[in-house]
Amino acid sequence: MGWYHAGDCCEIDDGATVGYMHGDDVSPTTLGDRARIREGTIVYADVDVGDDFVTGHNALVRENTTIGDEVVVGTETVIDGTCEIGSNVSLQTGVYIPTHTTVGSNVFIGPKATLTNDPYPVRQDVEMQGPTIEDGVSIGANATILPGVTIGEGAFVAAGSTVTEDVPPETLAVGSPAEHRSLPDELDTENELA
Repeated sequence: MGWYHAGDCCEIDDGATVGYMHGDDVSPTTLGDRARIREGTIVYADVDVGDDFVTGHNALVRENTTIGDEVVVGTETVIDGTCEIGSNVSLQTGVYIPTHTTVGSNVFIGPKATLTNDPYPVRQDVEMQGPTIEDGVSIGANATILPGVTIGEGAFVAAGSTVTEDVPPETLAVGSPAEHRSLPDELDTENELA
């Protein structure tokens, strides 16, 4: 149920909501061709999604979000609105993407990775600034990316790392706080997302 326009061959499970109304002045959700939205998922109005969009169960995509083609939003993943997600992106189970975040294309974000947008949670009233994840980035499971951080093109963030500062392109970030290293040979390739 909801307000949306769907392309060809879309499958929306019973118990999923597409076009969730969040106010009076909203636009319908637009789904490209071959979307597959599973039970428990909620996609707000004012969301534009490209072709071949797939969700797990109980995912959430909030308003003012643009998503490219061939994007997977895993079970219990949250895209908290006002975000831009590129094409050929895989957000695994339990990923959190806060408002004002940009994710490029050909990006992998592993299970339970958390991106943040508030530099002083509930201590100061400041403008939220989500991270920028450039094209070709891989982020491992349980990594945390702090507000305003840019992860450069082709960089790799190791599982469990806490990234407190920008990561240069083609760099490995590992540890807490993350230190930057040269990419080892086995990671010095492009992402091959299915």
